[in-house]
Amino acid sequence: MLLHSVNLCNLAFYVFMVFMATLGLWDVFFGFEENKCSMSYMFEYPEYQKIELPKKLAKRYPAYELYLYGEGSYAEEHKILPLTGIPVLFLPGNAGSYKQVRSIGSIALRKAEDIDFKYHFDFFSNWWHCMVGSLQKQTKFVHECIKTILKLYKGQEFAPKSVAIIGHSMGGLVARALLTLTNFKHDLINLLITQATPHVAPVMPLDRFITDFYMTVNNYWILNARQINLTTLSVAGGFRDYQVRSGLTFLPKLSHHTSALSVVSSAVPKTWVSTDHLSIVWCKQLQLTTVRAFFDLIDADTKQITQNSKKKLAVLTHHFIRHPSKHFEENPAIISDLTGTSMWVPVKVSKWTYVAYNESEKIYFTFPLENHRKIYTHVYCQSTIRQGVDLSWKAELLPTIKSLTLRLQDYPSLSQLVVYVPSVHGSKFVVDCEFFKREARSIQLPVTHLFSFGLSSRKVVINTSGLYYNIELLNFGQIYQAFKINVVSKCSAVKEEITSIYKLHIPWSYEDSLTIAQVPSSTEISVKLHSAQPENDNHVALLKMYTSSDCKYEVTVKTSFSQILGQVVRFHGGALPAYVVSSILLAYGGQLYSLFSTGCCLEYATMLDKEAKPYKVDPFVIIIKFLLGYKWFKELWDVLLLPELDAIVLTSQSMCFPLVSLILFLFGTCTAYWSGLLSSVSVRLLSSLWLALKRPSELPKDIKMISPDLPFLTIVLIIVSWTTCGALAILLSYLYYVFKIVHLQASLTTFKNSQPVNPKHSRRSEKKSNHHKDSSVHHLHLSANDAEDSLRMHSTVINLLTWIVLLSMPSLIYWLKNLRYYFKLNPDPCKPLAFILIPTMAILGNTYTVSIKSSKLLKTASQFPLPLAVGVIAFGSTHLYRVPCFVFIPLLLHALCNFM
Repeated sequence: MLLHSVNLCNLAFYVFMVFMATLGLWDVFFGFEENKCSMSYMFEYPEYQKIELPKKLAKRYPAYELYLYGEGSYAEEHKILPLTGIPVLFLPGNAGSYKQVRSIGSIALRKAEDIDFKYHFDFFSNWWHCMVGSLQKQTKFVHECIKTILKLYKGQEFAPKSVAIIGHSMGGLVARALLTLTNFKHDLINLLITQATPHVAPVMPLDRFITDFYMTVNNYWILNARQINLTTLSVAGGFRDYQVRSGLTFLPKLSHHTSALSVVSSAVPKTWVSTDHLSIVWCKQLQLTTVRAFFDLIDADTKQITQNSKKKLAVLTHHFIRHPSKHFEENPAIISDLTGTSMWVPVKVSKWTYVAYNESEKIYFTFPLENHRKIYTHVYCQSTIRQGVDLSWKAELLPTIKSLTLRLQDYPSLSQLVVYVPSVHGSKFVVDCEFFKREARSIQLPVTHLFSFGLSSRKVVINTSGLYYNIELLNFGQIYQAFKINVVSKCSAVKEEITSIYKLHIPWSYEDSLTIAQVPSSTEISVKLHSAQPENDNHVALLKMYTSSDCKYEVTVKTSFSQILGQVVRFHGGALPAYVVSSILLAYGGQLYSLFSTGCCLEYATMLDKEAKPYKVDPFVIIIKFLLGYKWFKELWDVLLLPELDAIVLTSQSMCFPLVSLILFLFGTCTAYWSGLLSSVSVRLLSSLWLALKRPSELPKDIKMISPDLPFLTIVLIIVSWTTCGALAILLSYLYYVFKIVHLQASLTTFKNSQPVNPKHSRRSEKKSNHHKDSSVHHLHLSANDAEDSLRMHSTVINLLTWIVLLSMPSLIYWLKNLRYYFKLNPDPCKPLAFILIPTMAILGNTYTVSIKSSKLLKTASQFPLPLAVGVIAFGSTHLYRVPCFVFIPLLLHALCNFM
């Protein structure tokens, strides 16, 4: 067994790495807030009317369909076309459904009913059975759908000339890809909102066609940014969405492309919750915000979404970035008329509170600024009233209050600050105002070091009775940093419920998060980033505290080691297969070399412990990255047509951080060990099952590298690959290989059980088998020791092949889902690999160590895995589809050892 070949120290290390990985995985999959989204409900039965497409279009895209959403009387009325509303097209994501349009469609319908259908939206939805693998085809189909939708309004007085698009997950990328089509008119889309769409890169780059698609889309948007006038909003789900991390959803920030916004749902006003990958399409708070924005975007003259880009951006900013708790106005009045019979009350103190209950008169409170301006720099006001007229368009809406902070020097000509309190019958509210110096309310708190492991902490104490504080989190700006902040509030003489709000503000990205605490209390806040601070950005992350004047606060920060591991998994977990394969290749090379040098193959676990060392891989990648900084080396690199180094890609995305490659290598080695143990145990269990079901078999007397049925089987599998799916052929070849190894294990078990126990004979036999075979011998016989050696080698090969099969599974799944529409997968990313791997696996299935240990090619074959292990990390960590290309080379050389 594999466990017998590893010492206790190494076993303890592998168990410890499992524990570390578990901590990181727990943080990713469970270390977030509970789902606070409210479910959106319908008031009438939903109906999805299938839109009949032109026959040529339906024949060209048999797997794709277009639907119109409706409910009750609206659905009945709109069964008779043409339509009269404003078209919105919803594009679902991978494995999504056209029925996901229900939430936003139902809420928009209720909103239209509230205004007596003065305006209303018609929500369309696409349905495709599987997205990944056919993105280009999807894009062309959406273009045809847009043209079909616009024809449904033909002849109407206010017929639309464009549609708005909401894209969930990969549907948002397809929407952006529309602009890359040569015959696509950009003005066919007036607005694009994407939800949890990975714009930067694919979550798992398992297919070169997907990677090329991303490159085409992103390069087009970057190179043509000045010509693209499409207002685009990207909404991420936050930490609850572990399928698409929020950092991938941020649109490129270009100085000359100002029509794009990216925001995390936890920072969206009136939403303030994190959503998972599916709930982002039905989260009531977020869908209400989206629908409000849609209705504010309507042009009263055209009764369609406005074509004014500035207004569209202003509306989206109003609803998704900073809400002043007022209805959107395109040109708000700056000067207000304060005449009337209302009561005027002068206030001369620097700190003031007003509690109103069932007020019947309007009151104006005036604060003379001349004296305050000499002492203070800012004025802050907050109100618990959530309706009526707000203090200013500069106010900010928070969950329980509206707040306003003004810098006095920005208003040198003003002599009075007026706080207007309206008459609100039956409502109780509190208005607080105070003047303060910025320096007194800004407190610096340096975060703890990365390697403090939570054993040390730093603390600040707020003893003053202010309403608002900024805690500056110094030295915090990298994605690998993660902290726990504990806020302890102690209050005196609290007679009623008091609420404090703690807002983590990230100035370089709209990814703020809010925590509401009932004081006195002890509140723990997780602090980590979705995107790293840009190099030239000097802003400081802030913990904004909206406090009570009756309480004192103590803020403590310490490093959270489990969340750091979570960040490693979140940002780099997708690269783990590359590091696993790299470790297996190093062990594989060691086994081949031990066979060459000693004539026997050592255990996989022994070679993994000996050969899988990070210093054999990482230094080469670091040196190459360093040399690429020189012009002459970069030119040479380009002349050789070598792809871009993955480490440079990570650096461009601000994802390179200290020791990440070492951590991933250790995780990869640990995974390689346990996957090797699993494959070894699986072979033994399957062989036991085989012996229970079949008559015991014997070890082959004569070794034949090419059996009579092998060429036929190889040709059949190649035909399967050509006519159906390359991944299917690879899987069948893998199963054939596993069957051969299980049969060999069963034969060895039968042989051992039938032999009498004779230690002397056993030692003589082992000694004899360890000598190199004479090259003049043509008929090789397989001994028990040779069979054991072969099984050790085959176990490692199965481990490598298992990862190739796993990486090719998405193509097979896509093919199976679309089998009723297409028998042949086209394009097929696995077909070229299958053509090489099928004959290689067929030969390896009949290969034994005794037949290759005298090969002249064996030494060369044993030297190749090391540079290939480096290549896997250098070129496959962010391009996983390249990993199999590095694996089949040593397998091919191994197979050729039978002939040379």
